[in-house]
Amino acid sequence: MAKVIAVNISEKKGEIKHPIEKGFFKENHGLVGDAHAGNWHRQVSLLGNESIEKMKNLGMEGLCTGKFAENLTTEGICLYELPVGTKLKVGEVIMEVTQIGKQCHVGCQIRQLTGDCIMPKEGIFTKILTEGWIKSGDEIQVI
Repeated sequence: MAKVIAVNISEKKGEIKHPIEKGFFKENHGLVGDAHAGNWHRQVSLLGNESIEKMKNLGMEGLCTGKFAENLTTEGICLYELPVGTKLKVGEVIMEVTQIGKQCHVGCQIRQLTGDCIMPKEGIFTKILTEGWIKSGDEIQVI
């Protein structure tokens, strides 16, 4: 079963996100209170724990959920293989995949701390179609 293992938030772009118990994901906005939220195509970022484990296996220490600035840390689904346009039901929320990977920006705190960033290769971005709450443990379904 694919599921959410952490919901993460930050107040500024380019910073590590910290876990919260649950988050409200607003339609056409993203995670309320998060720096990356807004009316654009990258409202929510997702990264698989499997990708974080790859970085740990390369010898990177101190990695945990939110370290790569992802809003949702997932488990049991290969996110970067989902085609753009895929719809996901996560907790109460329906979201649509809008982008796979991204260009890492200059001065990225994550790259400075870890030496590398997996988000540009294996992170995905979505927009919120139906709003609601997401918490750790919520199931992820491809619809």
